[in-house]
Amino acid sequence: MSIKSIVAPVRGDGKGESVLSLALAIGRKFNAHIDVLHVHAKPEDMIPYGVPLTTAFKKTILDAASNVATQEEARLRKLFDEYCEAKDISPVPADAETFPVDQLSISWSEQAGKQADVIRRVGRFCDLIVVPRPDIETALGMNTLNAALFDIRKLTAVVPPQGVTDAGRHIAIAWNGSTEAARAVNWSIPLLLKAETVSILSAPDPDNPDSSVPAVRRYLKLHGVETQLREFRIGRHNIGEPLLTEAKGAGADMLVMGAFGSIKRRELVLGGVTEYVAEHSDLPVMMAH
Repeated sequence: MSIKSIVAPVRGDGKGESVLSLALAIGRKFNAHIDVLHVHAKPEDMIPYGVPLTTAFKKTILDAASNVATQEEARLRKLFDEYCEAKDISPVPADAETFPVDQLSISWSEQAGKQADVIRRVGRFCDLIVVPRPDIETALGMNTLNAALFDIRKLTAVVPPQGVTDAGRHIAIAWNGSTEAARAVNWSIPLLLKAETVSILSAPDPDNPDSSVPAVRRYLKLHGVETQLREFRIGRHNIGEPLLTEAKGAGADMLVMGAFGSIKRRELVLGGVTEYVAEHSDLPVMMAH
């Protein structure tokens, strides 16, 4: 088991470097390939829907939108090239069919459309998708995260704003016995095998004992992953708060957890605990649904 293909979507919002920092930190562990993906809006999407416009005015809008997209692509590509040079990485063409087997590789590609739609298409054939922490108030980035987690169901890493220099030495697993938590553990096995320490964080309920803790520890041991169990109390708080406190207290530099979602007005939205952790965690969070 390994992680060989990582998709890292970026946009001109200043979060690209933090996304790349985690993609590189993980990618170097596996000599993976990172597809850095920039998605810009289609010029025709800039035309107001239902508003009658003359042909000449439509052409003006299309030309202006196309010019803006070209300039933004050139700006971000320049930043990408400078970043790779600073990290001593030589990008390979996005359509390359062969890659170095003994080192990390990276490529840049540009696509038109909505980022979430492109992720639904491109992300089907990868092992990990790395996204920045979504802005909960404006919902910026939420559609991309939802597409990765719920539509194509990929292991998805949410990066804190400050980025990381290293991650995965001490991994904490948020365990609640759910199918989503089990899937997150299953898909994170390559990372867990590389970790120096793996802690299972559990908040036992005296009225409903969870018999799955020994089972997940046994499963991980069979894969060669030794674990330590840390139990904590929830109290009256949102479980997300004491969970993050416990992960930080354990000294973890990465958190693995299941992502919960519900359908509301035909849109997939994150559940309360997942949303809290995604919004407040200073650690990269590996999520699965």
